[in-house]
Amino acid sequence: MDNISIIIRNKNESRYIGFAIQSCLDHFKKPEIIIVDDNSVDDSEKVISLFDKADIQICKIKKRYTPGYSLNYGVKKCINNTILVLSAHCQITKMDLDYTKKCLVDYKAVFGNQTPLYRGKKITKRYVWSHFKKTKKVDNMFSTIENRQFLHNAFCFYNKDFLLKYPFNEHLHGKEDRYWAIDRVKEGYKYLYTPKLETNHFWTPGGATWKGLG
Repeated sequence: MDNISIIIRNKNESRYIGFAIQSCLDHFKKPEIIIVDDNSVDDSEKVISLFDKADIQICKIKKRYTPGYSLNYGVKKCINNTILVLSAHCQITKMDLDYTKKCLVDYKAVFGNQTPLYRGKKITKRYVWSHFKKTKKVDNMFSTIENRQFLHNAFCFYNKDFLLKYPFNEHLHGKEDRYWAIDRVKEGYKYLYTPKLETNHFWTPGGATWKGLG
C-alpha cells in the first residue's frame, strides 16, 4: 500500500474518468480514491462502478458547488496524509511517489507536467500549457501570462495536514489553485513544479483551460 489518497472532482465526466481511475491504479499500490461528485446526470457513476475492487468512495456535494469547497470536502474525507488532486479528465503517465513525498517535506504543493490532448491529438503548448516545460523544475512558478503565481490542480500533490490548516477559498468560482499559491508565497512557503511527474490532459467542451485552443 502506497498510503496515498486521491481526490477526483466529477461533473458528468463519464468519457474520461475511467482513464483517470485506471491510471491511479496503474501507478499506485492500493490508493484511496475519493470521487467528489457535483450532481452528475450522466453514467459516470456506472463507469466508476466498473472498478469494484478498488478503494473508491463517492461523495455527493449537497450544497452549491465551487472548486474550493469540493476540494476541502474531499480533503476531510481522506485517510492518508499524502493527497493527489487529479482532474477527472487527466491520465497519469509518469510517476515517482517516493520523490514526490521527499519534495513535500520542503514544498507545500508539488505539481507535474501536463500534455494537452485535443480529441486524441497532442497540441502545441501555448497559453496555459506553455507553463508545463519538460526541461526543468521551478520553485514558486510565476505566470507572465496571468501576472500571478501559477499552480494547477489538475495534477497536484499536497499533505493533508497542511491543507486542513490552509484550505482553498470556497467562494471562488475558479482558479482556486492560483489564489492559494499567492497566499502561501506571501506567507513564506514554497511550492514546486517538476517535469518528473506527467499526465495527459484531455480536451473537454467548455473547459476554462482550453479556451482559444483546438
